[in-house]
Amino acid sequence: MEDDDAPMESLLPYDAWASEALRAVVLNALDHAAQHGLPGNHHFYVTFRTDYPGVTLPDRLRERYPLEMTIVLQHQYRDLWVDFAAKRFSVTLSFGGIPSTLEIPVEAVTSFADPEVQFGLQFIVTPPASPAAEPEPASAPEVEPSEAPEAGSAPVVSLDAFRRRTPPKS
Repeated sequence: MEDDDAPMESLLPYDAWASEALRAVVLNALDHAAQHGLPGNHHFYVTFRTDYPGVTLPDRLRERYPLEMTIVLQHQYRDLWVDFAAKRFSVTLSFGGIPSTLEIPVEAVTSFADPEVQFGLQFIVTPPASPAAEPEPASAPEVEPSEAPEAGSAPVVSLDAFRRRTPPKS
């Protein structure tokens, strides 16, 4: 028996549209920083899947962060650029005093935060399935303590808040 109070499933991809729009916010924020620098005390925490197709980073970083990595864009970054057409960005950061260029598709980003204004976004990232790949278990981000955001410093807007929930069938 169907529940007359249950919401209809949408034939329109609202979840995908909302995710794409919020990822555009990330690219716009990064592009603003690339063009004008970061004003005041603004700074960004960007967490991304290192195993996502198209992510480019040095092998030593990929070995250290095989699934996920958080970078901080504040004072010591350079060569930040955004490619809106390709939906990706690049930045050079120093790790252990060694400059390293990272190229990241925005689809690999799992979270973005600007603690100065308590702004945050969180994304569900599902890497495209490759025929021979087996899913890996999720793990906590492996970040250095100096890179970790303060607990509770920025509320996170999760796309789950906008997803339609259907009540369990009895």
